[in-house]
Parts: sequence; C-alpha cells; structure tokens
Amino acid sequence: MAKIKTEKQYKAACARIEELLKVVSNNTPTDDNNFLELDLISDLVADYEEEHFPVKAPALVDVLKLRMYELGLTQTKLSELLNVSPSRVSEYLSGKCEPTLKVAREMSRKLNIDADIVLGV
Repeated sequence: MAKIKTEKQYKAACARIEELLKVVSNNTPTDDNNFLELDLISDLVADYEEEHFPVKAPALVDVLKLRMYELGLTQTKLSELLNVSPSRVSEYLSGKCEPTLKVAREMSRKLNIDADIVLGV
C-alpha cells in the first residue's frame, strides 16, 4: 500500500478528508466509493501522524495538577486523600521525588490516573 512521504502529500490528504467528510455520513454504506476512499486516506494520514507527530505520555506532575484542578483539591486535601504529608505532596508536584508503590497505587485508584502514568512506564 502507498504511504504518505512528504508534508505536501500529508496536507493534500487532509484536504481530501475534509472534502469527503462533507459527503460521507454515518448512514453512508460501507461499500460506497467515498466511504472507502475516506477510510483509506484516514489510515494513511493516521500512520503519517504517528510517525511525524507522536503523542508522548503526560508526566505524572502534569496529570496530578490537572486532576487536582478537576476535583478542586488543594495540596492539603490531596495529602489527606493519599495519607501522606503536605510536604511530600509538594515534592511530588515539583518533581523532586517519586511516589512509593503504595502511594502510587492510591493515586491511581483514588484519582483515577492510569497506572502506567503513575509508575512512569
């Protein structure tokens, strides 16, 4: 199968996807030529983007800050939730230290953070 090799090809493929999205809907039959073309070009664009614009996993510090914001937690409340001292939470948030396995498990469970992120995998 062909592969998108240049940025010019990538931009042209993205433009074609935009055109096809105007004529393809959820009701379009899967054997429709426009549907098939959209499916094929979308896969090619996805492959190009994975290679040239990889998305890295977020850092634990960033996820913790986001989750604190979402849940309206202060450092003190987070420390109570995780059963650690406020100064330890401060160290986690500054990146000065990593959580122990026990605390990592609590972060994952109580804050609904993916274990891979908490463990830095």
